[in-house]
Amino acid sequence: AGVKSGDPVRIGGLNGVAQTAVGEGGNAAGYASVWLKGAHEFTVAFAIATVGLPVYITSAGALSATATDNSLYGYALTTKAAASGPLTVRIAN
Repeated sequence: AGVKSGDPVRIGGLNGVAQTAVGEGGNAAGYASVWLKGAHEFTVAFAIATVGLPVYITSAGALSATATDNSLYGYALTTKAAASGPLTVRIAN
């Protein structure tokens, strides 16, 4: 519920990026199309100092630099010093 196109998602052990909003693009209510591979740019609220550092996803679907209580989502392909802004992440599956 509430998933929009471009959102990071985790379904079971699979990581992906929503390509459609839930219930749109020919999907039944409660479903979205999800891309499971590749690299995608997300706006995140943390800094990443080094390419290749792990990026995690929270149970609420937000990306994080913190491993505690979160699942591995992918790896940073870019760096960023600011606490808010774009980060390119390679999805790990």
